[in-house]
Amino acid sequence: MDTVAHILKEKGSKIHKAAPGDTVLDAVERMCAEKVGALLVCDSGRPVGMFSERDLMTRVILGRKDPAATTLGEVMSLEVVYVEPGTSAAEAMAVMTERRCRHLPVASEGQLLGLVSIGDLVRWVSRNHEFEIRMLTDYICGRYPG
Repeated sequence: MDTVAHILKEKGSKIHKAAPGDTVLDAVERMCAEKVGALLVCDSGRPVGMFSERDLMTRVILGRKDPAATTLGEVMSLEVVYVEPGTSAAEAMAVMTERRCRHLPVASEGQLLGLVSIGDLVRWVSRNHEFEIRMLTDYICGRYPG
């Protein structure tokens, strides 16, 4: 079974963070520089929210707020949904679908281990499907080593 721990092992465990007092403009510059779609917002090292491209669009742009004067604490999503390292890729995708989020921090016993995005999960599942298709094709064509 493929778990988010396997995905983190391959992609890395770097978590892109910001503080509630950071401006939206600073956060967007960081997101663009790091090529990520969300930042985990932490206060004194403790996660307090998530700021994503969706938050930018719905709460800043549509809210007609000045990105240079608005802090993340004013516009971040407060409910942060976590998964454990043993969560399967399929379960993580189901959580994202149900909660309508695109980024999930991975934590175990209160310790942050990394963050997976919907793109990470789709890439992982797609690659595994390609492998399965190749193995089945080889089997059907008589190239299966067995």
